Amino acid sequence: MNVVRPHRRQRPHRRHRRHRRPLISGAAVAAATALGLGTLTACSDTSATSGNTDKFDVVTSFYPMAYLAEQIGGKHVHVTTLTEPGQEPHDLEISARQTAQLQESDAVLYLKGLQPSVDDAVAQSPVKTKIDAATLTSLEKHGNEVGGHAAEHDHEHGEEADGKDPHIWLDPVRYAEVAKGVGAAFAKADPDHADTYKTNTEALVEKLGALDSQFESGLKNTRTRVFITTHAAFGYLAERYGLTEEAIAGLDPESEPSAARVKDLEKMAKADGVSTVFYETLVSDKTAKTLAKDSNLKTDVLDPIEGITSRSRGDDYIQVMEANLKALQTALGAR
Repeated sequence: MNVVRPHRRQRPHRRHRRHRRPLISGAAVAAATALGLGTLTACSDTSATSGNTDKFDVVTSFYPMAYLAEQIGGKHVHVTTLTEPGQEPHDLEISARQTAQLQESDAVLYLKGLQPSVDDAVAQSPVKTKIDAATLTSLEKHGNEVGGHAAEHDHEHGEEADGKDPHIWLDPVRYAEVAKGVGAAFAKADPDHADTYKTNTEALVEKLGALDSQFESGLKNTRTRVFITTHAAFGYLAERYGLTEEAIAGLDPESEPSAARVKDLEKMAKADGVSTVFYETLVSDKTAKTLAKDSNLKTDVLDPIEGITSRSRGDDYIQVMEANLKALQTALGAR
């Protein structure tokens, strides 16, 4: 079959990728600060600046971090995000304006290893409270097959052996662990509102626990346990609920699948009763649809929730995750 190369998307968690945007100089930061250039896109107020408000000012790197900050911070926190809605977070490059505004915030919440330009800006920032979500839970190495029998296969073939999967927010349990760490960090940095942060964190963890229960019960009895995705974004979710994710590409959707990989997927789809090939809204669906057509399979969206847009199947993280659950139940033949 003729495989269409997926839309090129830069993935900073590839260890062999060496290109980095030059660090913003101190002079550029000072100049941008002095001029008061522009604003960041705010999750709750798109016209607000990131710092110098009468609230606890938190800059977040992309939507999953912004959602945590808003849910935990409530009315006491002013949240902005560096990644605009609909923007592919891995492609983000920090501007001098954004770097300058980062200096004015009280805290920054990010996921180290996902967005190199954010990592660089945070490293040189004087912001006192730097919260790295990657340190608040455990990260694992994943390749283009995750979960079930595939974990051993990955190890044998060395898929993405030098990189760790950053998609921790797609596992409600790991996401809840991160939420607890964020709540504790907020309470320490802004002790006047510590009680509120604690209460809000407990409420969020409870919601994520309920979501986990929905997935566990909703995926307990299915016709098949295997699903195909464009790239391996759902490894943690697959492992959590006893599924096997087979990705056309590995953690890096830039990579073009080999003819052998495509042939393996076609054979596996027949052997394991796979009905659907999942694709993402922010990535080209051509490869997924080509594989589906040649294998007589359906296609559907499984959203990695890197941002909420008008194309999202829900208004927030919980709603989109519930939509993902329904899509998986249909594809896997839940009973």
